[in-house]
Amino acid sequence: MASSTTGHCLFLVLLLRSSAAYGQLSTSFYDTSCPSLQSIVRSVVSNAIAADRRMGASLVRLFFHDCFVQGCDASILLDDVPGTFVGEKTAFPNANSVRGYDVINNVKAAVEANCTGVVSCADIVALAARDGTVLLNGPTWNVSLGRRDSMTASRDQANSDLPSPFASLSTLIAAFSSKGLSAQDMTALSGAHTVGFAQCQVYRDRIYKDNNINQQFAKLRQSDCPATQGINDTVLAPLDVATQLTFDNAYYGDLLKNKGLLHSDQELYNGGSQDALVKKYGSNSAAFFADYVTAMVKMGNINPLTGTAGQIRANCAVVN
Repeated sequence: MASSTTGHCLFLVLLLRSSAAYGQLSTSFYDTSCPSLQSIVRSVVSNAIAADRRMGASLVRLFFHDCFVQGCDASILLDDVPGTFVGEKTAFPNANSVRGYDVINNVKAAVEANCTGVVSCADIVALAARDGTVLLNGPTWNVSLGRRDSMTASRDQANSDLPSPFASLSTLIAAFSSKGLSAQDMTALSGAHTVGFAQCQVYRDRIYKDNNINQQFAKLRQSDCPATQGINDTVLAPLDVATQLTFDNAYYGDLLKNKGLLHSDQELYNGGSQDALVKKYGSNSAAFFADYVTAMVKMGNINPLTGTAGQIRANCAVVN
């Protein structure tokens, strides 16, 4: 573990780095048009996490699942429109799994009451992900803003572009690379699995078929996730064995013990190119936090709609 002095220095560097404009986005975008934006978002998200601490992880995941499909454009929030398009909510990685839509809607309503027609749903998702991290004791950063909202969504792209929990390391690296994210970014972003839960149906094969798994851990998870498909499919297990509601570096310690819940998790530490980085993050939380912040800022800049592209939705679930 790095010393507290080293950690503080790292965070100062990070804050200075992320305070500047990033790509076409800017941390000062709403300073004049909606100066109370960030306090409004933090208040609503804080109340949501106080009611359900799992929501912090869900908001981080919502941002990830948005940005990987069409870019960070709030397309994941759109409901299906018969005859026009099938949205992303019913894609396999999202259906009955992604949470937080109501929280985003509540934030949007509060923001609209103060700054009507100014703030995009895409920016709200980005801010909520940051606050979800911070409120679970994770790092903070200045969020670059100025995204606009998509007027369409794609279930097919959600099914093809979102990384699978069954994926190999090479497939994961390729999936992140296609979005402009490095293997290091991927390993750091995967650390968000230090909070949250997964359903039996996505870790069943891991606990019954994988060999690189701690057998005591496998038996623990098998106790409420039977081998038969269709039974207890939605039973939840923590992605982080011990501190699943606190944002820390314990996830990497689990990987070092072959206790990764998902096949894709354990692929990060399985004799491959990311082993050394997993070891580093497992012993140095400041290094993990620093790289996580860098990767989150990069991910937030995946193909944003800016300028006059897209729109500012009045209701996050429907096009104006």
